[in-house]
Amino acid sequence: MAAQATFKSIKAVIPLLDRVLVQRFKAETKTATGIFLPQSATSNPLPEATVIAVGPGAPNKDGTIIPTTVKAGDRVLLPGWGGNSIKVGEDEYFLFKDSDILAKIKE
Repeated sequence: MAAQATFKSIKAVIPLLDRVLVQRFKAETKTATGIFLPQSATSNPLPEATVIAVGPGAPNKDGTIIPTTVKAGDRVLLPGWGGNSIKVGEDEYFLFKDSDILAKIKE
């Protein structure tokens, strides 16, 4: 498991290079009909997240900065593994490389 950092405010975290700070959607603990789901049914992280902040981009071989493909507020699809965990109070955020994000979700 990746190392976990703890901060007092999420505004203290500014991603560098091509890193993207996301907050995963929380799994529902109750169905629409009111049935409570067991812990084991909600323990896997959901693959969807909201982008909180992005870095400016990473340089290519020529030194030109390639900007990230997502921006704050985007809804994205994540791999089932990876990312570095960051705790802010009770909330958990993750840092991913821009290239690790699988897709942007548009609705």
